Amino acid sequence: MSKKIIIFDTTLRDGEQSPGCSMNLKEKLEMAKQLERLRVNIIEAGFPAASPGDFASVQEIAKTIKECSVAGLARALKSDIDQAWEAVKYSQAPRIHTFLATSDIHMQYKLKMEPQQVKETAVEMVAYAKKYCSDIEFSAEDATRSDPYFLAEIFEEVIRAGATTINIPDTVGYTTPDEFYELIMTIRKNTPSIDKVNISVHCHNDLGLAVANTLAAGKAGAVQFECTVNGIGERAGNAALEELVMILDTRKDIYNFTTDIKTNEIMRSSSLLTRITGVKVQPNKAIVGANAFAHESGIHQHGVLSNKKTYEIMTFESIGLTKNTMVLGKHSGRHAFEEKVKQLGYTLPKDELDKAFARFKNIADKKKEVYDRDIEAIISKESVQVPKTYTLKRFVINSGNTITSTALVMMKRDDREIEEVAVGDGPVDAAFKAIEKIVTQKLKLEDYQIQSVTEGEDALGDALVKISNEAGRVYVGRGLSTDVIEASIHAFINAVNKMIYEESM
Repeated sequence: MSKKIIIFDTTLRDGEQSPGCSMNLKEKLEMAKQLERLRVNIIEAGFPAASPGDFASVQEIAKTIKECSVAGLARALKSDIDQAWEAVKYSQAPRIHTFLATSDIHMQYKLKMEPQQVKETAVEMVAYAKKYCSDIEFSAEDATRSDPYFLAEIFEEVIRAGATTINIPDTVGYTTPDEFYELIMTIRKNTPSIDKVNISVHCHNDLGLAVANTLAAGKAGAVQFECTVNGIGERAGNAALEELVMILDTRKDIYNFTTDIKTNEIMRSSSLLTRITGVKVQPNKAIVGANAFAHESGIHQHGVLSNKKTYEIMTFESIGLTKNTMVLGKHSGRHAFEEKVKQLGYTLPKDELDKAFARFKNIADKKKEVYDRDIEAIISKESVQVPKTYTLKRFVINSGNTITSTALVMMKRDDREIEEVAVGDGPVDAAFKAIEKIVTQKLKLEDYQIQSVTEGEDALGDALVKISNEAGRVYVGRGLSTDVIEASIHAFINAVNKMIYEESM
């Protein structure tokens, strides 16, 4: 009989802590809804005590998500646990996840506590959290560099205090598969009550072993895998959800485990996260990389044409990829568009559908062929929009290799139309400087990228802009248009609107 693996997704907590991956409330909520469609078992929605914004996003996710448990992270402090509960209590299945470091180096230099103090604090805080809800997870931070017998002692005590999940994290990505297997077996043998709770693991990828270590832990008895979409996370990232799930799905002969994950939602989850954060996956990334199902070698192409199994161990359909077949155009009506949106797996409220359809019609007038990826890009852009403080009215660009680039940009705020002119090193630079004049803020361009969504001369340009304000806070904006300059301007304005939205909260 196969063993059921609980998928604990920490994209919105650990994943968001990686540089450049911060998200606003609306983006987090949109990602949480996609994780619900993906059917993860538990969403770790954030660290409520970290900031008012984090608290608000965890609370909103707890109120919105119906099919998953929602967890909030808390240090082993009463104030953290209080805030975690206030944020997750609206969930239909709330969990408080509290942690305390257990390695000698962490206890001595970070906590400045003796082992006995650490054990007593862990027990006290688990018991304190238990008064709020029945589902309590305790993590021994830096477990893989901790004394396994001390871990067994502290785990036994917190289980008696009410913990229902024991997490053994490889916090700094230090361990190896064989070593991790032995650690978990040692803990199991020396913790009398361990069979009363779920064993969880949370592996980081500093040595590139996060997925391998997680699987080794599964063989040693772990039943909860903590992971993130695209493997994002602090430093080198976390175990990648898509890799773990597809390994279990593809190699049932080796791993007799099952999950609830709807695998054909994997690609959409990966793409949405990339669009929100602006952090791309490498082309040769397992499962979701652009080259994962590409074959350039003549020998490989011949084999795949004869039988896909010669070089493909899983189908592209299994992760939610589809062939780019044009089925909609400028003459397509709303009903056809709605049907296509449903076929792609999206359920949009009426206002978002209205905006997406209007955007589609605008693009269909400019493009001969509208692909599934175009429509997905439109939906993703519209669904995570923040309130539009500024909107673009018009722009004029004068540029060439014998003149200085000049941009005139007019934007609307409330009922006022504001127009500015600027020169720059090129048309995009000039346009960005004109926008800076309009918003009257000094902004630093941290990153700028432009790529085509699909193929062809009339392909949609997908622009990504990262800007930072004087406080150093980074904001990501995206823009879509068949005109790359227009896409770039929309992306910059989108980033500015996000900045204003978050500063107003």
